[in-house]
Amino acid sequence: MTINSDMPAGNADGYALEELRRESTIGGIGQTVERQIPRIDLADFDRRRAEITQALWEAATRIGFFQVYNHGIPETLIDETFDQAWKFFELPTEQKSLYPLRPGTNAGWEFRAQVRPSTGTPDHKESYQVTRPNMSGLWPSEETLPGFQATMAEFERHNWTLGMRVLSCFATELGFEEDFFTKRHDPDASDYQSTVRLIHYLGMEDAKPEDFNSWRAGAHTDFDCLTLLHQRPGQGGLQLCPGKELDSGNWTDVPPEKGYVTCNIGDMLMRWSDDRLLSTLHRVRMPRPGEYMGKRLSVPFFCQANKSAIIAGPEGKYPPISAADYLRERQNANFRG
Repeated sequence: MTINSDMPAGNADGYALEELRRESTIGGIGQTVERQIPRIDLADFDRRRAEITQALWEAATRIGFFQVYNHGIPETLIDETFDQAWKFFELPTEQKSLYPLRPGTNAGWEFRAQVRPSTGTPDHKESYQVTRPNMSGLWPSEETLPGFQATMAEFERHNWTLGMRVLSCFATELGFEEDFFTKRHDPDASDYQSTVRLIHYLGMEDAKPEDFNSWRAGAHTDFDCLTLLHQRPGQGGLQLCPGKELDSGNWTDVPPEKGYVTCNIGDMLMRWSDDRLLSTLHRVRMPRPGEYMGKRLSVPFFCQANKSAIIAGPEGKYPPISAADYLRERQNANFRG
């Protein structure tokens, strides 16, 4: 199915990183095609480690997106995290504005602040980001949201564990020690910067036709090592386009299903792997006629290496750069609005 669009394609001016230049060329809708998204069973991980590693490596080098199940994160915890996220977003704007996103910290609340190079327009969403070392003064009080902070902390711990398990498989395939990435995502370090992000995509029930000529989230690649995305059944819209097919404009829907965590490689890990692991373009499209028009919530966890970690691939394809410098460049560009 081919769909034409008058949406702006964005502008590459001012975006120094290759990833951002790539994003700036893909603002149109393109066409939707069917594509198989790998699904990988993580049950009995220690005994099946070699088998799981092979499956993860195949998915990450072929498409850069995959879904895992039997992942070890309790469904009750995921449900509670979504419940707490809704409670936060239902707070009055004046209350949420007490916890503003601070530039360069990846912590706090923002409303339609993220401008993608692919579109040049703000994403149709609000979000609240949790990066633990940067959260001073940004947590709602226990009186305002009982249990909110504790739930986010537990959710983060479980996602960190899952993320490090997946990254350990990539580490050995790249010739690193099994705990290579775990040491560089140390949650006890003061420069820890992995992030939980609560994302509320605004409802479209009363939208005007012209309101659909934008994106809930414009096409982009993530700039972390690994993203673990939690979604709700019935709240679709996520699409991917492998970089190898960028010129084709072929996008594929990634359906949200209970029990599955959707994972994708980020730019940081692509660089760290000398481009062997693929960071894949993705976006969140507007709903189509006949689809669910209500508000949409997703909760990603971004595995981002500690600031002091040096990103240097085993083959030396790129010059070394600290994770702090790398993320600073990406954040400054993506929040230029």
